[in-house]
Amino acid sequence: MGERGVAVVIEDDGVIRTALTDILRQSGFAVHPTSSGSEGISKVIEHKPDIVTVDIGLPDFDGIEVSRRIRTFSDAYVIIISRRADEADALMGFEAGADDYLIKPFRKRELIARVRAMFRRPRIMRQLPGVSSVPVSQGALVLAGSDRMDALPGAADVQGLPVEPAGGFDFAHQGLALHEGTRQVTVDGIPISLTRSQFDILLVLMENGRTVQTKSDLVRRLRNEPYTSGSFVSAKEERAVEVQVSNLRKRLGESSRRPRWIETVHGVGYRMTP
Repeated sequence: MGERGVAVVIEDDGVIRTALTDILRQSGFAVHPTSSGSEGISKVIEHKPDIVTVDIGLPDFDGIEVSRRIRTFSDAYVIIISRRADEADALMGFEAGADDYLIKPFRKRELIARVRAMFRRPRIMRQLPGVSSVPVSQGALVLAGSDRMDALPGAADVQGLPVEPAGGFDFAHQGLALHEGTRQVTVDGIPISLTRSQFDILLVLMENGRTVQTKSDLVRRLRNEPYTSGSFVSAKEERAVEVQVSNLRKRLGESSRRPRWIETVHGVGYRMTP
């Protein structure tokens, strides 16, 4: 993969921690391993990594909470690694801001493939008026002088900060606009914070308009696979997409019962409203 930057490994099992460290170093990362959630968060703050692997069963607090805390200040790619194969654990991980969920034992090639897929997603920094520079792919805004990121559930939270890319938007629909190159989304001219997966789902839907996108279509898009690949999509992955769409709607400030933008086609998938 070449040089990728910095990684933090948060894993209390010494053997697995060493294995993860070796894999990531061989893949071009400078790796900072640690064995607890509190130490891991400190390492993320200190080293500003590009990717973080988090064990779900840590001695102080679990990987779900670690992911949630990391996401309040960092846009690093987060992979939760766990022996728990329960769907509920994976969904909680995605809701906490993780980008992927990998079950132990895992294969070296599988981890590398997932990391490669993540790094194909752009990480663009953009400066907003009165706001410090932040990764638009994560979309959180850091208020000037603040020591934390504030999630933006809707336009009302950022009044007075309308932004438009220099080249205009690629897609627009009923006040919702999206620019693929900068990974920026606005509602009525106001920036909206989206996670990478939420942005990618919205991009697919806006690209296809009234053509229904199945949950399997969306899963494959998030994997960076072509729709026609025919690769297996599990029920857990489809459920994770449902959660992502639900969270996307919340970020946009719309109701699933009376959608302004994203329409559910029951038993099939999603499409944009007329």
